[in-house]
Amino acid sequence: MTDEGQGDPQTEPPAGHYIVCGGNALAHRLIVELIEHYEVPVVALVPDRTRDHGPRIEQLAVVAEVLEYSTVSEEALRAAGVDVARGVALMDGTDQENIHAALTARGRNPGIRIVLRMFNLRLGEHIEKLLPNCAALSGSATAAPAFANGALGRPNSVQVGDRYLYVAYGEEIEGNQICLVADRIDRQDLGRLRLLPDTGGRAAEFIALARRLGSEGPIELGRAAAPEAAGADRGEVAVLQALTSEPPVRIPWWKRARWWLQDVLRYFTSVRLRLVLTTALVAVLVGGWVIWHDNGSLGWAAYLTLLDLAGAAQPDQPGAGAPGGPWTRLAQVVVTFCGITFVPVATAIVVDMLATGRRGLPRAPGSRTRDHVVVVGLGNVGTRVATLVHATGVPVVCIERDPQARGIAAVRALGLPVLVGDAPLESQLRRARVRYSRALVAVTTDDAANLEAALEARAVRPEVRIVVRLFDDDFAHHVYATLGNVASRSVSYLSAPAFAAALMGREVLGTLSVYRHVLLIAELTAAPGSGLLGRDTHEIEGAGGVRVIAVRLARRPQEYQWNFADRARRLGPGDRIVVAATRSGLARLNTLEPEGS
Repeated sequence: MTDEGQGDPQTEPPAGHYIVCGGNALAHRLIVELIEHYEVPVVALVPDRTRDHGPRIEQLAVVAEVLEYSTVSEEALRAAGVDVARGVALMDGTDQENIHAALTARGRNPGIRIVLRMFNLRLGEHIEKLLPNCAALSGSATAAPAFANGALGRPNSVQVGDRYLYVAYGEEIEGNQICLVADRIDRQDLGRLRLLPDTGGRAAEFIALARRLGSEGPIELGRAAAPEAAGADRGEVAVLQALTSEPPVRIPWWKRARWWLQDVLRYFTSVRLRLVLTTALVAVLVGGWVIWHDNGSLGWAAYLTLLDLAGAAQPDQPGAGAPGGPWTRLAQVVVTFCGITFVPVATAIVVDMLATGRRGLPRAPGSRTRDHVVVVGLGNVGTRVATLVHATGVPVVCIERDPQARGIAAVRALGLPVLVGDAPLESQLRRARVRYSRALVAVTTDDAANLEAALEARAVRPEVRIVVRLFDDDFAHHVYATLGNVASRSVSYLSAPAFAAALMGREVLGTLSVYRHVLLIAELTAAPGSGLLGRDTHEIEGAGGVRVIAVRLARRPQEYQWNFADRARRLGPGDRIVVAATRSGLARLNTLEPEGS
């Protein structure tokens, strides 16, 4: 297929539209997001109508036009009406290809809004500085924390100023509520997420009432509880809370010590070798104790033991009057001969580590690996998930079928064990010691493969925590209904709202997953001509789906005022607000007309 003649539009694209380039899941979700929540015209530019998500995009009847071009060339952008478009989103291709397409679009339309999907976030920061009115985001970086935190059993968080916002449920709710997200969250209900009205500072009363009613919809303060609803409690309360530090992963010190010892013992693969080294270690410790007992000085005993272990023993001469009795001399002989065993082994370990790194060989998990996280799939998302989990100190074992996957090199640089090859998944999971793992994260691009990994892990260890990547909502609903201990996340569902908001010029600080729902944390500026200028908090929240959780006044830009008390104060030029919003709620803020227009 060539570019010529494949995508000539039958009609002229509408002026003021948005162009979405790509045929992957993220492009599909972004188109749906723009159409359903922002209600803007969209022209889709796909590389192939018949592959990936091309057929699904073409079935979206409300898309203004679907064009097919193998590359996002100048001809393709011209056919999509880039000259009169308001924005373009580059969701497919490599970082280099997306940068080239962005420069081409900017050359034809200097005022166009550009959003790029990039894996290299550092490079993206430089591109944002180079191209005005441009945002570079990473779908994997946006979604990976939800997968990693799901595996670790801790809430996902977003940093705002000096606080970390996260969503707590049920018994985890403490006394630092920012706002009530919903009075009922059913993990099997994939409907819309609701943000409830202002609690008037009575969050505790609101939560208690919500728990007592267990109703289907939002609860208003002061509403009488129906007798038949009392004690129903059919779901969980979800509350947005704040901490002064990121939610920690609570790991006992003895577990960390055990992981360190396991990491050392992985080099001793032979049972006989482990037996010999253990015996030698016991002999060294006993010899050191004998020397200490005879000489009475712990420092002197340690000094002699270490030197003897290194082979630097100085034998006593007959009649020289050397200190120490016969037991000390015997201990020195034993320690010296044990050093003959330890020194070559230590040298072999160092050489093996250096040689493995130079040959580019990822190491395999040791026979004592326990309480670890198994990550299946080392694409962009899997690599970031493995990195995030590893940063907390929890052991990670990775599985990847494609030996050419670039994620292998990234996790190898971290020293993580990797199982590579197309062996049966059951065999790979067994080698990854999933029976002794704390969690499994399946993040390949294939829903069926992810479900297979989850079922295999569940069959081996029913209580293991499982987080799977699923695109299809119906499929995820059935998984939730059938497997109670499986958490489902969708990369495109988590990241598409951030891309859509960026395309509209909104600054999204992060996303919080509430099961498969998405809560957006965004910071907005009341600029001249903006619909926020001159409005107070009540007016901003009036349409629903938005809660103002902090305000930064122009005269004190560094100070975040949480749960702003003066809710009747109107925003002036330069004032900034931090909001927690649903996808539709944030989209409605984009349609606010300037005050007095």
